[in-house]
This record gives sequence, C-alpha cells and structure tokens, in this order.
Amino acid sequence: MPTENYTPDEKDLSILRLLQKDAKMSVRDISARINLSPTPTHERIKRMEKQGIIKEYTAVVDRKKVNKGMMVICMIALNVHNKKTAGKFIEEVSRLKEVVEFYNISGDFDFMLKILAPNMDEFHEFFINKLSEIEGIGQTKSIFVMSSIKESAQIV
Repeated sequence: MPTENYTPDEKDLSILRLLQKDAKMSVRDISARINLSPTPTHERIKRMEKQGIIKEYTAVVDRKKVNKGMMVICMIALNVHNKKTAGKFIEEVSRLKEVVEFYNISGDFDFMLKILAPNMDEFHEFFINKLSEIEGIGQTKSIFVMSSIKESAQIV
C-alpha cells in the first residue's frame, strides 16, 4: 500500500520500460542498461513495487496456444441502475473465469467485458448458461474479434 506520494522520474520510467518488455530481466542487466549501479536500481524497483506503480509480474500467454482462440467484446446495459444491482452484477461477473477484462463504461452500455473462449459453441454455452443468468442485465451486444492488430500491456 502506498505510504508516500512518489512520482517516477526518467530513470524509473526506463526501468519500467525494460520490465514491461522482460519482467525476468535481472537487476544487474537493468542497471547496466540505464547506467546506474545495481543497488540503487534495486531500491528504485522496490520503491515502485511498494507504491503500487508496479502492481505485479506476469507472463504474457498466447491465447490461441492455450485453446482460447475466440475473443468476444460484450457490452452490457443493466435494466435497473442502482448500487445494489450494479454491485451484485460486478461481483458475479468478476468470478467468471472466461471474462479476462471487465470495465465500467459510459454511453449506451454500462459495462464492457473481454471474454475468451475456445470456439463459438463454448462462447454460446458460456453466454446462455452463465452470463445471461446474472440478474439485472437489460441489453447485451457481442462483438466478435476477427483478428488482433495490436495487443500490448506496455503503458510507459
């Protein structure tokens, strides 16, 4: 949990860029690339972890190679707009393993879900037996992704 107000400087941003490309890069390799000795480099990384700037380290998996080749963006509008309905909807959708991203949005729809499935039959099964069973859904719109032009977790 953050204990101080900290803003990353250019060295920190350089560290973040390197870690986003290769989270397994050693402190020694990072320090060599940013022209800083290993100890202060390590301290900077630990400070950014402590501040929540670095939230986690993860592997980027090719979804097609793990049988999740179908990607669907599903827009959902609730039929009732109150705290209780939204809270229950958020709680239930958050538990669905097929939903890999979940956003509260503005406009004609209230939520946007990124859903991965092996194929159309499995998506249909998920939609009918899990998603549409959640109370409060008023309208849905599913958009089937034909190909990915750019996918990136790099933000700096």
